Amino acid sequence: MFGRRGKKSGKKSAAEAAEETPLARARTEEPDKEADRHRALGPWDASEDVPEYPRVDLGCLRVPVGERTQIRFDMTRGEQIVGVTLINDTSAVQVQAFAAPKTSGLWDELREELREQITQQGGKAEEFDGTFGPELRALVPVEGRTTEDGRQLGQRMRFIGVDGPRWVLRGVIRGEGAVKPEVMAQVEDVFQKIVVVRGDEPVPPREMLKIVVPKEIQEQIKAQRAQQAAQREAARQAQAPAAGAAEQDRTAPPAS
Repeated sequence: MFGRRGKKSGKKSAAEAAEETPLARARTEEPDKEADRHRALGPWDASEDVPEYPRVDLGCLRVPVGERTQIRFDMTRGEQIVGVTLINDTSAVQVQAFAAPKTSGLWDELREELREQITQQGGKAEEFDGTFGPELRALVPVEGRTTEDGRQLGQRMRFIGVDGPRWVLRGVIRGEGAVKPEVMAQVEDVFQKIVVVRGDEPVPPREMLKIVVPKEIQEQIKAQRAQQAAQREAARQAQAPAAGAAEQDRTAPPAS
């Protein structure tokens, strides 16, 4: 249904339509890029004819939403957004969009760097030919988690990616979507529905494109944080009398 990735087209005049012949179209139509075959059904660029689907506008990303989909914004301690995680039942995929050069993609380079990082951490990573082309399936060490005999525990993860027009979209899959084939397909379907909005402003290659949190979601986050802070304060106050009573018990003189 979605063979060639067409650009959004405006209306042509009668003269333009009359002059357009199959031979002329063949001469002027640009060939598909090698990476485009890996995203024949998505992910999409905002300039393309994108299939209709409910999505949330997050600036550089328009992510699909469903009844069971939760959106989590991944932030640093300084509250800088470094990614968006889409959670669906027992799986999660973190997505990030980066600027890329016009002439070449970045996914091959990023994938090799990821492999080296995982190996240096003591993990394992193997390359597979997946739905979106080459991907990594890895066992990544989990910091602070070991077995009873001291062996390092790891987490199964998939690193998928695809190059688009001046961008690369990376996904990190955790949970059942990283190990169970039937669930893998569901997570891939979510990834395919993402639309990347590169914009026209110059952005250095490898720099992450800006994620914008919608105002209504900002209000929800503020309300959740306020509720969590109130719960922590209530728990602290509830513990204070108990701690005071215990201190009195320790300091009270023995009964005669």
